Amino acid sequence: MQHDNGLRDGASRAVRLESFGGPDVLELQEVPEPHAGDGQIRVRVTAAGLNPMDWLMTADAEAAARFGLTLPVGFGTDFAGVVDQVGAGTSDYVVGDRVFGAALSRAVADHVVLDADGHIASGIAHHTPDGVDDRTAATLSIAGSTAAAALDVLDLGPDDTVLLGGAGGGVGVFAVQLARIAGARVVGTGSPSSAEYLRSLGAEPVAYGEGLTDRVRAIGGTFTAALDLHGTDTVQAARELGVPDGRICTIAGQVDGVPAANGANAGPEALANIARLVAAGRVRVPIAATFPVEDIRAAVELQAARHVRGKVVIDLCPQP
Repeated sequence: MQHDNGLRDGASRAVRLESFGGPDVLELQEVPEPHAGDGQIRVRVTAAGLNPMDWLMTADAEAAARFGLTLPVGFGTDFAGVVDQVGAGTSDYVVGDRVFGAALSRAVADHVVLDADGHIASGIAHHTPDGVDDRTAATLSIAGSTAAAALDVLDLGPDDTVLLGGAGGGVGVFAVQLARIAGARVVGTGSPSSAEYLRSLGAEPVAYGEGLTDRVRAIGGTFTAALDLHGTDTVQAARELGVPDGRICTIAGQVDGVPAANGANAGPEALANIARLVAAGRVRVPIAATFPVEDIRAAVELQAARHVRGKVVIDLCPQP
């Protein structure tokens, strides 16, 4: 039997790749509907947030292998939705619970099945606080945990001035605001056209590119920490400004002597804390664009261009 949405009984939808590559290899496919087993929950996904890692790790076989991915494979990691099945032996969730979380390279789908006490590879969920809509919740996991892990390395306080490279990106949205909540002064790099956007997040803007160190010096103040969210240019500038290596952190580039952060190293309460800050209005998440799942290729093209200010979100069903 075929339903009004075009799906047959027992079928669901998922974005899949049959070969590695760019947005052109993404396909919305009909797949068997998954079900929660013992110790698992199934989430009816309402929204999925995109991150650079989604398309970077499915671009080629070598990148995919580093994440344990083989073909055919799904797409996207961040999601939000509603629990619609609970397996035996699961006590922390009930049908109807709103949740958000991460399911490595399989989040852009009508349903995701997760271990109730899982991790990013098997899937992990957190309860969505009242006051946080699903589109926003779907942006939190990867970028929020990465920002939290990096700021744990820097341990910022009111006496700090931090140079934050790539402040307008997906992780930067969280890093700027969390650093400000910690009391630090934030100088954030971005394109000249992003200056007002960076100010709206709480950063003092400075244009990236050649001559960065001189432009930062002209802003004034003593820089005590730095976070490079894009490559290594901010690391170089921070060193020239006298910031010690132990108070510099990267997430994308590797520099000898400089700590690197990964979202998997975030504290166990990091995402719950960020979600509460969002609910309280102390952290905001700009949503740059939303796309229906049928337009997944256009959404990934926009996100991969790296010029978007804020997060790109895929809608999978009407928002609650």
